[in-house]
Amino acid sequence: MWNNQPRLKLWFVVLLLASLIGAVTGCAAVANTDPTPDSSTTAPTATATAVPPTIAATDTPQPTDTPEPIPFTLSSSAFGPNETIPERHSCDGSNLSPALTWTTPPDGTQSLALVLDDPDAVGVVGFVYDHWLLFNLPPDTTALPEGIGLGADPPEGSLPGVNSARTQRYAGPCPPSGQTHNYVFTLYALDTALDLAAGADKATLLEAMEGHILGTTQLIGVYTSP
Repeated sequence: MWNNQPRLKLWFVVLLLASLIGAVTGCAAVANTDPTPDSSTTAPTATATAVPPTIAATDTPQPTDTPEPIPFTLSSSAFGPNETIPERHSCDGSNLSPALTWTTPPDGTQSLALVLDDPDAVGVVGFVYDHWLLFNLPPDTTALPEGIGLGADPPEGSLPGVNSARTQRYAGPCPPSGQTHNYVFTLYALDTALDLAAGADKATLLEAMEGHILGTTQLIGVYTSP
């Protein structure tokens, strides 16, 4: 029977080496357990936000075209602006008031007033000469016929004022012989009916109209006395 001591020592060394190798292998295995990013994994992508479609120019509400208001204008079939007034409408003729027409007055008009005067008379008599005053014409009136007071009636409800000749009717152009004067027809649109009696003069009429004038329109004619 041989001595077993050397064999025991050899097995002890083998076991020791096996233990060391196992320890090293275990450490390596633990080190390799750390997760390694998988290159095949897709990174999360941002979700695109839906953008509403742009409104086309044709879809944009466009301002509605509104018609221009018709100007408030005064005219006559007897003569045009700055034209000669026919003799029949003067003191040298039949002294008939000319036919007049006008467009629709401004909104809110409650009455109309008409004044005919001669500013060129200042050089002759020293003041503007008033030839015709008519007020409280109904707001829906749009014309006056020829010859008011001489065969034609004024609109119902209207009242005459007093002119510079101190009469309550039309007095036609009547400048000194050979002179040419401008005759101004002025129509006033008022927001009220005037609380005046027939026979009011122009100064009183203008004072009563103050603060009530919505619009005015004028027609100027010229006349030369023979």
